[in-house]
Amino acid sequence: MTEGLQTVPLFPLGVVLFPDGPLPLRIFETRYVDMVRSCLRSDAPFGVVQIRTPAETGGSAQLYVQGTLARIVDFNPLPDGLLGITCRGGQRFQIIETQRQADGLLLGQVQLLPADPVLALPPDYERLARLLRGVLPQLGSLYAAADARYEDASWVSCRLAEILPLEPLLKQQLLECSDPLLRLEQLLPWLERDADDDDDDAGNDPVDRDT
Repeated sequence: MTEGLQTVPLFPLGVVLFPDGPLPLRIFETRYVDMVRSCLRSDAPFGVVQIRTPAETGGSAQLYVQGTLARIVDFNPLPDGLLGITCRGGQRFQIIETQRQADGLLLGQVQLLPADPVLALPPDYERLARLLRGVLPQLGSLYAAADARYEDASWVSCRLAEILPLEPLLKQQLLECSDPLLRLEQLLPWLERDADDDDDDAGNDPVDRDT
């Protein structure tokens, strides 16, 4: 293997996993059940990568080249017989090449990418941290055990990017952005737009409340 590269099993999904982010999955395909068992035995991660183009008949899905390592932090059999796992996002990576096993599992030779620089959240973005403080507790157990770092620009930007209903391409672009301040700058218009929409709705209430 080329120095600095490692091989990990890849799990193509229709979602983007951000570093430190939670990812619950229901596993039913044999190749992925086997992958999960192998990762649990060796305490090893697998790679989550977003699907760029779904597979056509007889073909393979096209994937983005950057993804995120996922480490299994909990697992349990579900009432429907499937395997439920909860993962936590780790380091980002870039796929160098792939190969497919006989069972269909995709293996990727990947280059790990540097983590975001540690930067304090600028005062101009402190309201975004306040927003997260109010929203994350409402999202259930996924964030209950999160190591919250509301003063960390990278952590705040990643949490906003994963919970906002953004287009898949934009989420991928935000994942590939290595500057947390730039990521926050790109997210701010979406948050301001949502706030404006809420104000418009409040100002155009069709119900007459003067009774």
